[in-house]
Amino acid sequence: MCGIVGYIGKKDIDGILIDGLKELEYRGYDSAGIATIKDGDFSEYKAVGKIKNLEAKMAQTKDDKSYNSALGIGHTRWATHGKPTELNAHPHIGDYSYVVHNGIIENYKELKDELVSCGKTFVSQTDTEVVVHMFEYYFDKLQVAKDAFDKTITRLKGAYSILLISKVAPTNIFFIKHGSPLAIAKSKDKEFFIASSETPLIGVATKVTHLEDGTSGVINQQNIEFFENSGSNKIKNIKWQELPTSKLSAQKDGYRFFMEKETYEQSDVIADTMMGRISDEKIVFDEIDENFFENINHIQICACGTSYHAALTGQYLFERLAKIPISIEVASEFRYKQPLLQKSSLFIAISQSGETADTLEALKMAKKAGLTTLCICNVDNSSMTRFADKTILLRAGIEKAVASTKAFSTQVVVLWMMSLYIGKTKNTINKTTLKNELKALKQTPKYLLVDDKMHQKCQRLSKRYLHGHGFFFIGRDIFYPLSLEGALKLKEISYIHAQGYPAGEMKHGPIALADEKLFTIALMPQSLLADKVRSNVQELIARDSVVLALSPQTFELADDFIQTKAGEHYMHEFFSMLVVLQIFSMELSIRVGNDVDMPRNLAKSVTVE
Repeated sequence: MCGIVGYIGKKDIDGILIDGLKELEYRGYDSAGIATIKDGDFSEYKAVGKIKNLEAKMAQTKDDKSYNSALGIGHTRWATHGKPTELNAHPHIGDYSYVVHNGIIENYKELKDELVSCGKTFVSQTDTEVVVHMFEYYFDKLQVAKDAFDKTITRLKGAYSILLISKVAPTNIFFIKHGSPLAIAKSKDKEFFIASSETPLIGVATKVTHLEDGTSGVINQQNIEFFENSGSNKIKNIKWQELPTSKLSAQKDGYRFFMEKETYEQSDVIADTMMGRISDEKIVFDEIDENFFENINHIQICACGTSYHAALTGQYLFERLAKIPISIEVASEFRYKQPLLQKSSLFIAISQSGETADTLEALKMAKKAGLTTLCICNVDNSSMTRFADKTILLRAGIEKAVASTKAFSTQVVVLWMMSLYIGKTKNTINKTTLKNELKALKQTPKYLLVDDKMHQKCQRLSKRYLHGHGFFFIGRDIFYPLSLEGALKLKEISYIHAQGYPAGEMKHGPIALADEKLFTIALMPQSLLADKVRSNVQELIARDSVVLALSPQTFELADDFIQTKAGEHYMHEFFSMLVVLQIFSMELSIRVGNDVDMPRNLAKSVTVE
């Protein structure tokens, strides 16, 4: 949530910072800003809205000078404290210093009151502003910038990454990473780059290091110093890793939106997810030792949002195929409910980014309690992958659209494979079933191919479903969590109310809402509980609800019908319907004129509670 960039070098610093922020815009786009020091001269720009607004403002005063030295920091914001305004945008400014910050300062009110009593004046509604005023308060006392920064960060509570520059140390960028991701990279041209993910670093830097919690330091044009424990101990051995050289995988390739591109990519990325992991007789996870599940008799999965829906899907697969008890937890609730954690449980954290704050904290709780931990994630070197005992990567590639598509489908495939892996390890699945499941897995990519006729029909139908008082998405069995995911996709990008519901539960209250302005998306597979679902849908039709049926079999009673692919396995139908739900939501969002990739109020990586 929110994006940070920083740069020290001699090149076009304004362009480098703007390009970096564009790569991070998916993390937040309520406002943006940069602050630079060019040969000792300070400049600062802010704008509300997307990066293009900041870029336009900067173009009015752009210069083409070269500099002997230049450094700067930038930020794209997802609003947590205070509305999206220029005053609340980063960088935040003191009398002679500038700061950008990701995360939350939990004790900011206490610090703010203290600073106000000392004569400091605040102009924003944010928690971040306390950092710059606290730094200047300590510098006025200590007269050494690093000492003032170190003292400041000892006062902060919460999860944060911070970059700070100041006129009193005009050749330095000070940094701290604590609970929110931060990476530092270097190029062959003796430049240094800082960012909250690798994305802005690819193509401009050659080597990167991902900071651990508690790592702080200072960068100048010649050197970086790293410290632990808020500046008390110098870190000598930093591990640098090679960065990819190409950004091509993050481009739209002719599609209108990244979400559209990523939906169409699913067939290929699913094949990548399975590559080398499926043999004729078993699932192979090189990341896991053969005895990893040996003493495990219960599985606990924790996730948020779309990843939570993948976890619910996995629950059906684990219990059906691996015959092992499993519980699914919403991470934000799990952290505070005083959960019973037993060492015989495997704790699985699922996250696209590997930085989701609630899930990361839940993972830390589980590990502290002595549980074996596993992370299912799309981003290598993320906080969760470094913290968990073992990690299985999704191999979905860069997912830039805020509304997740290919991360969800790869998460489900990984969970399906894992259920078979555990079933074979624990001898709870027979050879015939395992063989059939492996065969079905190998066939899965073709069910994620987007059919042109289906896409065109979704475009046409989107016009009909613009006006009403909401949507029900209904399904049974494993199609129930798919209905939850379908409803989430629709509401997060179209801003139309939608709710996923178990089809069999409609008559226990929700059917009271049924009328001609209630739209129902009915998931009607032929492979699971077909007659039961038909009966549930007929109950809604009898109450005048408008029904769009998704099924391999024609359903004449429905107002509209999209034929999905029939397969030998219920998961084939699952993935075929998933693609329809993603395309339908996207086309409805386009129809109402929304930015599909960057829906309002949201961001890609939720690094705050």
